[in-house]
Amino acid sequence: MPTEQEMKETKERVMGELENVMDPELGIDIVNLGLIYDIHLDDDLNAEVEMTLTAMGCPLAGTIVSDVKNSLTDLQELGEIGEVDVNIVWSPAWSKDKMSRYAKIALGVTD
Repeated sequence: MPTEQEMKETKERVMGELENVMDPELGIDIVNLGLIYDIHLDDDLNAEVEMTLTAMGCPLAGTIVSDVKNSLTDLQELGEIGEVDVNIVWSPAWSKDKMSRYAKIALGVTD
């Protein structure tokens, strides 16, 4: 069973890999867009990525979910995580307030 510190480090590595997943429409990664709400790891280091999308009914939802899973393949192959599941949630609703400063600047969003 992994220690609390190992779980924290694994979550950070997962989040780092997710920064490589771009929103196909906006061209900004899903972490900086604030779409990743949490990473849940069980005792076997199976990962559940809890995330949202910028709009309900997003036609690219399947693509983004597939990209999330593909981005974590290296961690799986290294044995750092097990199975990956993506859970799309709508609460809390996404808003531009969830975006990082970087994403706001890149997209020209003002507060």
